[in-house]
Amino acid sequence: MAEQLSWTREGERLSLHGELDQDFLVPLWDARNDATQGVSVIDLSGLSRVDTAGLALLVHLVELIRSQGRTANLEGVSEKVATLKGLYNLPEDMIP
Repeated sequence: MAEQLSWTREGERLSLHGELDQDFLVPLWDARNDATQGVSVIDLSGLSRVDTAGLALLVHLVELIRSQGRTANLEGVSEKVATLKGLYNLPEDMIP
């Protein structure tokens, strides 16, 4: 059963939960500026699924954080996300 995407923020940590895929990512896309304000860590450990659209959004969130003058770090990167990153031959700094 599909699990709706949700997120929480605590200090500099943005934690994602559920499925980060094309069916559920629109609310996060719409809230991306507010969601990343003051964030330096994106925690992916609560995600059960990430597709290519989700990967693209992660790349965008990392760039938003950097454009705000902070270093972006991803925690809880699953093997599936790492595999997608490798399949698309993304540079290391795009998904840190």
